[in-house]
Amino acid sequence: MDWFNVWVDRAVEVTGLTGTTILAVTFPLAVIQGFLGLFPFSTLILVHITALGVIDGLIASWAAGALSAIVVYLVCKFLFAERFRRKWGHRLERYEKWQTSFDRYGIWAIILLRTLPIMPNNLISFMSSVSPIRASSYVWSSVIGNLSHIWLFGIISSKLVFPGMDISLLIGTYAVFCLVLLAAFAAFRYRELRYGRHDKGDPTAL
Repeated sequence: MDWFNVWVDRAVEVTGLTGTTILAVTFPLAVIQGFLGLFPFSTLILVHITALGVIDGLIASWAAGALSAIVVYLVCKFLFAERFRRKWGHRLERYEKWQTSFDRYGIWAIILLRTLPIMPNNLISFMSSVSPIRASSYVWSSVIGNLSHIWLFGIISSKLVFPGMDISLLIGTYAVFCLVLLAAFAAFRYRELRYGRHDKGDPTAL
């Protein structure tokens, strides 16, 4: 991992890319990370924050993370789902409870897994590709889950990258964001318990 972090820094240095042009390197790297998990996605977030500033860096990281998650899911679902199930199915037993959560709660389980480092991002995409979750629900989970993860990481890392920065706005808006998510999940659960409907947690069905 340390070797790859150095390699990323060296690649950025060699290409001479700065500002938004750095995305020409980091976006392809995000897709590679989404498939192979060779390095933590936080490496790219730090590169974005350093090159673009906190807000623009977090937005770029959100776009890169969401794009990577969607590309990996689509490739695995439509090209390698059966092969992945045969080759890796027995190795996923340790995550069986999360696979069950995928099936029952849809995007809500994926949002939680994307937000917190419970399992690797590429494994989340792989497991989603062989679950019955709808593609539209997965896209929602990728967009919202990556936003939550990167927002939280930005709060934690911004003080390290920019020690004098006031992050009270980041913290306050993230708290509101979490409250909105909790309210949406409560509404989903209430509807499911009262009416017996089950829409894989798709917010468009609320």
